[in-house]
Amino acid sequence: MKRIMFILATVLAATLFIPQASALPLFARQTGMECSACHYQHFPMLNAFGRAFKTNAFTMMGVQSKVDGDRLSIPSNLNMAGLTTLGYERTNAKDASPSFPGTRNDGNGTFYTPGHSGELSLFFGGRINENAGFLTEVGLLGPADQSSAKMPILFEVADSARAGIVPFTTNAQGASYGFELLNTGACAVHQMSSVGGFNGAHTTTISAQQFIGTGAAATGYSLVASNPTGFINFTKYNQLGTGDLTGGNNTSGSGSLMGAGLDSTYLRAAGFIDVAGWEVGVGIQSWSGSSLSATDLTVPLTTTTAAIASTKATAIDGQLQGDWRNKPVGIYASYATAPADATVYNSYNPNTLTKSSFNISAEVGVLPGIATVGAAIRRGQSGIDDGAGSNEADNAIMMTGTYKLSQNMLASLSYTIASGSYWTANNNANKLATGSKTATLNLFTLF
Repeated sequence: MKRIMFILATVLAATLFIPQASALPLFARQTGMECSACHYQHFPMLNAFGRAFKTNAFTMMGVQSKVDGDRLSIPSNLNMAGLTTLGYERTNAKDASPSFPGTRNDGNGTFYTPGHSGELSLFFGGRINENAGFLTEVGLLGPADQSSAKMPILFEVADSARAGIVPFTTNAQGASYGFELLNTGACAVHQMSSVGGFNGAHTTTISAQQFIGTGAAATGYSLVASNPTGFINFTKYNQLGTGDLTGGNNTSGSGSLMGAGLDSTYLRAAGFIDVAGWEVGVGIQSWSGSSLSATDLTVPLTTTTAAIASTKATAIDGQLQGDWRNKPVGIYASYATAPADATVYNSYNPNTLTKSSFNISAEVGVLPGIATVGAAIRRGQSGIDDGAGSNEADNAIMMTGTYKLSQNMLASLSYTIASGSYWTANNNANKLATGSKTATLNLFTLF
């Protein structure tokens, strides 16, 4: 522990005198605004203005010129951005193949670079017209799940209020990807740390929704209504992501998403109020129904490589964002549960007992706009029977720190320790394979 804290202090101190610069990724180019205009403390966390930008379907323009004509209003340029991750990760996992000395895994420590275990993605999108926008992420190299796209079509129905539809597809963000505004991990994009860690060690400690596995492949349509006081998202979706149907791994299916059906339902409602200068957000989530779920994406999708799976889970979450002694502070809490189903495989809980988790995290801007420190706690139930009818506990604590080398370059160090009966001798094989302790030093770059 002391070694980790020393490394964190060294990272922060070494970068303390690097000058702050304005970031110019995709939407910064379109609006002419700094990244900090939309993000709370650091990307990808949203502030009130960032929520308004999403509610307006990415259509807001700034200094960038437009091509205007009869029923035409688009930016002069197609805006794009790149994202890369690089870093180092180490767990306390044992050698994967003890019979072969020298075999390396994350227990030996792993370096990753953009396109080789690290992410290398291209974003493009922005304004389509006054009521529609677009955003897509294409994973060029690296993790195969980094591809998503959505096209919000939201019409103004009252002052600062919009409603409409959002078609979307994603390989890893789940049904909530269509439209989400809280920073609780309700959608994996928006949470205190976007560094997942080996087997999701970090994100599952921050967010109960991510612990039960709702961040997964999904394609569908979201019906959305949103204003500054809250939003409602009603989504019909299928558990298939980009490339799972036409043009991808599926060569024998119907050739359309509708052929697979949109039989799963996601319902989200959240509200925002001001309490003594603190911005308070609370919400609920519900997943229900069942849908086709690809189980092996390395081969063409057929009846033997896919199954109808249940999608049942619920969650409640909340956040507080404000200033304490002139320091920005964010506090985030979530509780999620996924029932066991003895008759149908539940995508969010394949086990025999209920899977659930309560998570709480907090982040303080120790150098406002530059550096943060944070911590998270998870009290989880794995859904696995310990053999005596008890639910094996899967708990964790996490410490993290971030530093902005510039508004579009974020360094972070995260350290998570898992504990509970899930990690004891009853699951010794799992402990040996993954390790109960994970440390990740990561550098996000957007350009």
